[in-house]
Amino acid sequence: MVRFIEDGDWFADCPVVLDFDGVQVEVCHRKLDELSIGWDTIDAAADIAGWEWFELTPQWSQRDERLEPFVGQELREVALLEWRPAGHDLAAGTVAVEFAFAGGCLRIVNGLDENRIEVGAAQPDYVRHRLG
Repeated sequence: MVRFIEDGDWFADCPVVLDFDGVQVEVCHRKLDELSIGWDTIDAAADIAGWEWFELTPQWSQRDERLEPFVGQELREVALLEWRPAGHDLAAGTVAVEFAFAGGCLRIVNGLDENRIEVGAAQPDYVRHRLG
């Protein structure tokens, strides 16, 4: 995850990069309807360039308290979750990526133009599309 050096805040516009024993998965939501999923394309050890004009300095971080419970656990399932609420909702149709582990689930969801992280059971308004 990318955090700002000055205050440690998470920069939710940047991809969330997860490492599974050397296989890197990169997830990033943008706008209301764009989702990018990549594998092994981002060098999270490299400095982030092009931000000299900005007042804060982004830097890759290897830790996040929401992800810590899943470190070292076996990945059991990956699914795409489509948000389909009963009523009108601006986020309807957005897709989250869910990683299921023995100790629970981690989702990277569309936070309406940025990434958001959720843990635990998914809300019932999601339609699950299992992968693999």
